[in-house]
Amino acid sequence: MGVITDHLDLWGEALLGTLKLFAGGGVLALVLGIVVGAMRVSPVPIARAVGTFYVNTIRNTPLTLVFFGFASALPPLIGVRASGGNEVLFAIGALGIYTATYVAETIRSGINTVPVGQAEAARAIGLSFGQVMTLVVLPQAFRSVIPPMMSVFIALLKNTTVAAGFAVMNLGSMRDWLSEQGENQLLVIVWVMIIFVALVMLLSWAQRTVEKRWTVAR
Repeated sequence: MGVITDHLDLWGEALLGTLKLFAGGGVLALVLGIVVGAMRVSPVPIARAVGTFYVNTIRNTPLTLVFFGFASALPPLIGVRASGGNEVLFAIGALGIYTATYVAETIRSGINTVPVGQAEAARAIGLSFGQVMTLVVLPQAFRSVIPPMMSVFIALLKNTTVAAGFAVMNLGSMRDWLSEQGENQLLVIVWVMIIFVALVMLLSWAQRTVEKRWTVAR
């Protein structure tokens, strides 16, 4: 336990960094993913084309390259330094934009489970496409995508470790930090693994709780 108790400040900072990346990236991915998912089923050809291009391009790009884009290419374009605290925001942006493609596809699969007749009936009474999506389709779609959506967010949680290679403090950084202080690298990795397992179990518990509540509400 000495590897934990002797460096509580570093472990706390790393855990907080991971949670910041997960929460920030998750919110961005969810908002953007819902929009892109709706575009993927939109009756407007341009919207469908843009949504398809975004998903196919970003999803098939390695996450590390997305991080390089945010860390190296984007800052000069917008005139902002990629350091001095901004690295966390860029990491959140990279994680959110990358994960949004998986959220979008999950949302799209959920939309496809809603009977077409419901959307047609909603349009027949004069609702716009946006109203049909927000009032009729998406509320039902979300019920059917809880398990795959949680899998996406579990993957996001584990992907936060990629930010360690871009000077962002998180659990993935602990091996380097503590090895410099003479700690056993394998032991550090084992503890990082234990913490991630605990966090994933917490997410799985949240999934079961939401599923149970929504099942009763049906």
